[in-house]
Amino acid sequence: MKIISPIVKIAKKVCPAVITIVISKDLPKIEGFYLMPFGGKGVIFPKFKKGKKEATKIGGGSGFIVSPEGYVITSGHVVTDPEADYTVILEPKKKYPAKVLARDPINDIAILKIKDKKLPYLELGDSTKIDLGEEVVAIGNALGEFNDTVSSGIVSGLSRYIQATNQMTRQASRLRGLIQTDAAINPGNSGGPLINMEGKAIGVNTAVVMGAQNIGFAIPINYAKKDLEEIKKYGKIKSPFLGVKYVLLNKQIAEKNKLSVNYGALIVRETLGEPAVVKGSAADKAGLREFDIILEAKSKKITAENSLSDILQKCQIGEEIKLKILREKKKIILKIKLGEKK
Repeated sequence: MKIISPIVKIAKKVCPAVITIVISKDLPKIEGFYLMPFGGKGVIFPKFKKGKKEATKIGGGSGFIVSPEGYVITSGHVVTDPEADYTVILEPKKKYPAKVLARDPINDIAILKIKDKKLPYLELGDSTKIDLGEEVVAIGNALGEFNDTVSSGIVSGLSRYIQATNQMTRQASRLRGLIQTDAAINPGNSGGPLINMEGKAIGVNTAVVMGAQNIGFAIPINYAKKDLEEIKKYGKIKSPFLGVKYVLLNKQIAEKNKLSVNYGALIVRETLGEPAVVKGSAADKAGLREFDIILEAKSKKITAENSLSDILQKCQIGEEIKLKILREKKKIILKIKLGEKK
């Protein structure tokens, strides 16, 4: 009698709801190439057909359906381009245009929607009940080519913090509270589910350490569950808003700029012309100024591992919080009533 592995059962249960996301964009049509001399060598350039554009695939990723009516969860960095078109492939002959309902840049989560009924979908687990060492399965579209790639492993670590870089946009982002696993996660797997042995999604595969073996990370599914609930209830992700642009301080930045502290959030504009404090925001109403350093929020010290956005995310819209500010070498306390991010 053939003994069926639990992983085989999980794969059969889960794979029908794991989808491929194809990213395409209307780009100028290439009709040929020409050679240009440069530095004593020939450089090949594409020749574009004037006024003609064609849909061109520019990337891809994974995702998974979480309701029979077509809600899809994926990684935020898979669908960053607001001008691109996104197509969900469920089967070779089942393709759906996908609408991006919301992006959660803090947690690298995105919620999409496709139109159909009685779709296969995954049950969502509880990421607060994950145990170190428990067995997990990662499923996704590995390298953008190999659909329904299944890999198994264990939970190697919890509450991990990493600095991740999007290989397409080269944008860096901080991710915290991550699940570390030794189940293989490859480029293209991003957005696919991390599954427990009950066949429930407990994470969203998001990152792999390049050059290292068996070190992958997933976003806890409870972050995505919260976003999904708000989308269904309000049609958007609701989050508290302070209204400042800032740089997290560390020892190197403090020494370079001769600052008296090496932690906190320095309020400073990103580019010339854009205010560091958003006009009409909670920060503006409370009197925060550019070059103030926010040392603490809700009596919690602001560091790279516990940033201002991490603290604010746990607050409620309309909640009044205390900020400890360093302004011109003087420490002051400000009370601020948080607004809602538009």
